[in-house]
Amino acid sequence: MESRAGGQITPFERTIAGKVADVLCGGDVPPGTPVSEQHLLDLEREGFLSLCGEAKTLERIGHLLKIGKPLRTDLNGVRGEGKV
Repeated sequence: MESRAGGQITPFERTIAGKVADVLCGGDVPPGTPVSEQHLLDLEREGFLSLCGEAKTLERIGHLLKIGKPLRTDLNGVRGEGKV
């Protein structure tokens, strides 16, 4: 992934992007397979709950609620606030 190689996203952001891409593409189905809205909603719920089990997700949610700005961790593990 070019943006990862360019130092623009962290490995965890890559994980998040992968979950979103999985939902947008309809999951693990053959190309051209029609999928229902319910199938997409199920994929979205699975991805969300999976990410909720990650410590990094909980840290980001806590930071957003406490500070009011998104938490970003750069590729060197340095914490900072994202642009709003």
